[in-house]
Amino acid sequence: MSGILAGKRILITGVLMESSIAFHAAKLAQEQGAEVILTAFPRPTLTERIAKKLPKPVKVIELDVTNDEHLARLADLVREELGSLDGVVHSIGFAPQDALGGNFLNTPFESVATAMHVSAFSLKSLTMACLPLMQNGGSVVGLTFDAKFAWPQYDWMGPAKAALEATSRYLARDLGKQNIRCNLISAGPIGSMAAKSIPGFGELASVWDNRSPLEWDLKDPEPTGRGIVALLSDWFPKTTGEIIHVDGGLHAIGA
Repeated sequence: MSGILAGKRILITGVLMESSIAFHAAKLAQEQGAEVILTAFPRPTLTERIAKKLPKPVKVIELDVTNDEHLARLADLVREELGSLDGVVHSIGFAPQDALGGNFLNTPFESVATAMHVSAFSLKSLTMACLPLMQNGGSVVGLTFDAKFAWPQYDWMGPAKAALEATSRYLARDLGKQNIRCNLISAGPIGSMAAKSIPGFGELASVWDNRSPLEWDLKDPEPTGRGIVALLSDWFPKTTGEIIHVDGGLHAIGA
């Protein structure tokens, strides 16, 4: 199979539903010639069922990015399946319910710490766990939601995404000498499982109805998936520490 990822071996996290951005990234990656392996938590069996809808069969590995034992064994498990890696997709984010939905001023630190660990620090943890498999360089791509702004209902996921964006820049700095690129896609809202966990998500998403220069479809994760695949490819060989917006252009519009 030919394509812009022909011969590439890619690890993708975060496939929870067919509507997941990660699912579409995996589908497009396979269509573009990549071998793909998935990780899942907390229900690998759910991801295994969804993965059957991909063009080609894939292995699913259980991975809790806050579990040091899971991280320590990841490279060996992937090596058994693929041998090495050329790319990693970080599509992981979580905040407890009391850290979302307008509760910003009352959220306890324990919940903030959880959001930061799962949603930001895990980019470093996942990348370092996969580093032994990327001896010939590679591309790490994560997903953010433009952290320059304070969004309705998003609360502590906003600072968590700001931390994710900073983490990506520091990884780009420190891993560049190993020819590993680290970039983020800043996506517009998609009606995924992650989005549905945000109380008042409709209010946040409605911003796109009024301000996005390009028509934005909440039900279409494919544009974001295409952005991920492009960054995984060799078509961005000298781009790192970057945030590419796939949001219909809303980030450029003041009001």
